[in-house]
Amino acid sequence: MPRKPTHDKVAEFERALADAGGQMYILRLFVSGASRQSLQAIDNLKRLCEENFPDQYQLEVIDIYQQPGVAATEQLLAVPTLIKDFPLPVRRLIGNMSNTQDTLKHLGVPGEEVKT
Repeated sequence: MPRKPTHDKVAEFERALADAGGQMYILRLFVSGASRQSLQAIDNLKRLCEENFPDQYQLEVIDIYQQPGVAATEQLLAVPTLIKDFPLPVRRLIGNMSNTQDTLKHLGVPGEEVKT
């Protein structure tokens, strides 16, 4: 007979996030080499994250020139593309992330609302 877990790992993880005082953002930014657009997107996104939710994000920068198969796997239409994996819902943004307010809205940052 399989043992029952002594506690729920998902609930524990959610409590830990809540206790951390805020939402953790898991972000992946897809870029194309060291192009001007790519470098701007990286700089803009890092600045935006540090100013709005420091220590509450994980950012992975993926260069599609170094990992060419990832563009097809992720169904990327253009780069730079930002994919917010967590918190749900998953969101995709294309561009250099220079419009801070728009980027925050589309990331679902509390206090920011997306206009449809």
